[in-house]
Amino acid sequence: MSTSAALAQPNEVPLNSKAATPLIDVQDLTTAFGSHVVHEHLNLKIFPKEILALVGGSGSGKTTLLRQILGLDRPRSGVVEVFGRPVHDYVGAERIALTHRWGMLFQAGALFSALPVFDNIALPLREVHHLPEDLIRDVVLMRLSWMGLTPRDAALMPSELSGGMIKRVALARALALDPELLFLDEPTAGLDPQRSDEFVDLIRVLHRELGFTVVMVTHDLDTIGALATRVAVLAEKKVLVEGSLEKVMQTQHPFIEAFFHGERGERALGGHEAEGVNHGKP
Repeated sequence: MSTSAALAQPNEVPLNSKAATPLIDVQDLTTAFGSHVVHEHLNLKIFPKEILALVGGSGSGKTTLLRQILGLDRPRSGVVEVFGRPVHDYVGAERIALTHRWGMLFQAGALFSALPVFDNIALPLREVHHLPEDLIRDVVLMRLSWMGLTPRDAALMPSELSGGMIKRVALARALALDPELLFLDEPTAGLDPQRSDEFVDLIRVLHRELGFTVVMVTHDLDTIGALATRVAVLAEKKVLVEGSLEKVMQTQHPFIEAFFHGERGERALGGHEAEGVNHGKP
């Protein structure tokens, strides 16, 4: 077992939704591309320090919802509030400051191929123009150490990195500015089972120690079971159900039956099966 795994504790239950103020509040959201409606009157709240997994079938609008939260697209109707304000109210310098409060880990890492590891991680730090270069160097080396990487790794080019190292460098860049929010797009995609487990351990430990909020799009059942403190299922153009993994697995719906209770689901999530719920099995 890795050091990270040894340190990791079971995920904490997210804050009581009735008492906590959401960091992200999606209200009555309808999104469409021409005549094709993706979301219709969708509502979702995301609370501080939780790890929310967004799951859904192909075409359910997971990526579209993420783009709405990031303010990259405008909805047909409804509003997305981030840190208590509509995301599209942030303009100019306020918009730049907002983007410094979140980090994004893209599915393939999205490292700049012409830049070494050091400069990839330093990029968001250099966007904050008043930071001196010696401070940037210290922060980059600290982020590398969080990832289990060394100063020697800072000189490598992306083409010299393994798939697991690309993920770690991309995560270091996403956390460069100590964000309050971390968005993960299929964080374990492309990793073998061992590297996937190690990366999940790393995210779990960093989440516990740094206290950021995670919004994660994933179809990987092992990652959901290991990381998510809450799950939201997108289906029928809305959030069909949200809550603990156990609550979601008790919901009767064709997608949930196929995704969570098929052969892969039984193998990955068997320990989460609610007592007394057999979902048609003998």
